Amino acid sequence: MTGSKPLIFRFAPSPNGRLHLGHARSALVNAARARVSGGTLLLRMEDIDRDRCRQEFETAIFEDLSWLGITWATPVLRQSEHFARYRMMLQDLAARQLLYPCFCSRQDVTHAVAYLRDWPSDPDSVRHYPGTCREMSARQRSERLAQGVAYSWRLDSARAIGAVGRALHFMELGPHGEAHRVEAQPQLWGDVILGRKDVPASYHLAVVADDAWQGVTDVVRGEDLKAATHLHRLLQALFDLPTPTYFHHVNLVDALGRKLAKSHGAKSLSDWRADGFSAADIRALALGPDPDKITGIITHKMASFP
Repeated sequence: MTGSKPLIFRFAPSPNGRLHLGHARSALVNAARARVSGGTLLLRMEDIDRDRCRQEFETAIFEDLSWLGITWATPVLRQSEHFARYRMMLQDLAARQLLYPCFCSRQDVTHAVAYLRDWPSDPDSVRHYPGTCREMSARQRSERLAQGVAYSWRLDSARAIGAVGRALHFMELGPHGEAHRVEAQPQLWGDVILGRKDVPASYHLAVVADDAWQGVTDVVRGEDLKAATHLHRLLQALFDLPTPTYFHHVNLVDALGRKLAKSHGAKSLSDWRADGFSAADIRALALGPDPDKITGIITHKMASFP
């Protein structure tokens, strides 16, 4: 990337609930970086889960961001409108024998590795898939598929890494703009699920596809997704996609030290607003008592990275 290349950032919430302070932090840092660099902020709706995502939550996201003073370029990308593109990517991997159908349930996998000592886990603390369906014959797979047995699409991690055939790197920026060239270690994730029969993409596949599709140059997101970058770099290499520069900001946590989350009942921005807090109050709460540690990166001039 060169200094003359316009920077493109994105904020990508899931419309399956109301935004909270953690979302506000990520949105505000993205918006600040876009503003200071003269770049563009995009808004993406990660609405693959059609059972939980609702229009009312998408509308609330627009309202909350506008209330915070954040503007974004249009049109807004909705992942649910691009299922065909994700399916084509899965088909491409399958044609290269880098993907295989897995008929195991979560319970099957749990039982298979329950008594294996020192069995590895991925960065999300999920134990690696033992490869049961990876070893199936083509005939066995065809029979299961013909019977309509539910399945997931798993990446054959070892084959995929071998297909790339070289060490992979990405640029990670620190809290004060310092740049680090990181060697990717996608093997940490094992044979991850990239799609299901009824849902054509996992978060990992969709986010990589969308960042490339939208021309995102800088991915700014919570530190809980930092380890995912290792897998994302592999997927980028498999599809010959550009690699953004990454910055993972510190997450806000609750009284128990857990990352703020909808599932943990984090107070929504609309609730804060109803309690009389102003947008300025929320910006201060979201960025914390020492916002320089979060937003110091916005003044950093991007380094060249191949």
